[in-house]
Amino acid sequence: MHHADFVHLHLHTEYSLLDGANSLDALIKKAVELKMPAIAVTDHGNLFGALDFYLKATPGSRFEKTGAGSQHDESFYHLILLSRDRQGYKNLVKLVTAGYLEGFYYKPRIDKELLRQHHQGLIGMSACLSGEVPRLLLQGRYEDARKSALEYRDILGADNFYFELQDNGIPEQEQANRELIRLSKETGIPLVATNDCHYLNMEDHKSHDALLCIQTGKTVKDTNRMRFSSETFYVKTPEEMKKSFVHVPEAISNTIAIAQRCNLELELGKYHLPHFPVPDGYTREAYMAELARKGLEERFGEVEAVRGKGSFDPETYRARLESEIKMLEKMGFAGYFLIVWDFIRYAKEHGVPVGPGRGSAAGSLVAYSLRITDLDPLPYNLLFERFLNPERVSMPDIDVDFCMDRRDEVLKYVTEKYGQDHVTQIITYGTMLAKGVIRDVGRVLDIPYSEVDKVAKLVPNTLNITLEEAIKQEPK
Repeated sequence: MHHADFVHLHLHTEYSLLDGANSLDALIKKAVELKMPAIAVTDHGNLFGALDFYLKATPGSRFEKTGAGSQHDESFYHLILLSRDRQGYKNLVKLVTAGYLEGFYYKPRIDKELLRQHHQGLIGMSACLSGEVPRLLLQGRYEDARKSALEYRDILGADNFYFELQDNGIPEQEQANRELIRLSKETGIPLVATNDCHYLNMEDHKSHDALLCIQTGKTVKDTNRMRFSSETFYVKTPEEMKKSFVHVPEAISNTIAIAQRCNLELELGKYHLPHFPVPDGYTREAYMAELARKGLEERFGEVEAVRGKGSFDPETYRARLESEIKMLEKMGFAGYFLIVWDFIRYAKEHGVPVGPGRGSAAGSLVAYSLRITDLDPLPYNLLFERFLNPERVSMPDIDVDFCMDRRDEVLKYVTEKYGQDHVTQIITYGTMLAKGVIRDVGRVLDIPYSEVDKVAKLVPNTLNITLEEAIKQEPK
């Protein structure tokens, strides 16, 4: 199969929240149709989509990257970073984390000092007009731009910094391109052509504009609002890109060269559980088993109170407990249970309200004996196998509900016990569902609420229904 000889290296997905409009599935489909050998994902200051992208993109060359910042903040610049390998990916993760934990001001930010510490395995590109080098050039500060470019090359290493050219119909961009080409001849810093893609096809620019309005709380008619100055920020074909940069063909061939240098293999499917400290002379398995056995005996009073005296057989309970303990040991999850047991115990001792447990963990007698859950699974015939299936090793998932007013105390306890670098908070995405999106878009288009409401109410109440489906089901 003949591959196209251009790769997009500057591209935003739906994980550039409310700014990127490329869904990964559609994006990958288009890249395949255009026969692109690879594609990069460069979301604003985050790697939220990295794993999703890694799993969906065809095996072969894969990269991830992070940009930083927004179009409008003059106090800091954009820079594109691509990870070449495992070391580069780890450094990206460190940079992004520091960007949120240490450098956050409206948006995650990093500085050159941090980049110098974590530059290995990364390729940098000078980015859009919000990049440092292009911005200095536009201010007529050619010498400063040159210094800045050499500094980036110095930080990232000789072959790892590129000047980024774009063709987007913006007059300042044409000026920046001319100067960047001149600077490239002088410094030997190579050129690369990109398109800062925010949506898939040219005709999507209107929907992208509406998305920006939703993000900024404005309507399309507002004159003073964030908007993209042209309709060219789509995933252009290799032919379109080559035509734009016919005068600097190396800017096109360099996209392939960079793509070939980025080969990241992530090791998936391995568990990295924290180390739970147990008293001397114990293994984690033995400690968990002892706590569970003791806990079960203490629970018998409660079981009797609920079920009535003589209405249950303690031996049935003990046998079930032993089989669960065996299974947990075999699957290597004793440490995980101890971690959860420990922070729930901490919460209860400090009067932080904890829920009784929900989800499949309620099927575990070990969890009940350790007071991780407060529901006896036996009278309800709840199965341990629903929670942990020895046939298909997957992580046990114990949902824990803490009182929202005091959950911070528990987080603090866990962070202090295992170290800041071993504790993370995870994100949940709310996607715009059919009814809500009609209301949002109606608002930014200034359509009267009563009309929008009528249309939104026509959407059938099926869970997660798409607009396409809704139109099929309700032609009105």
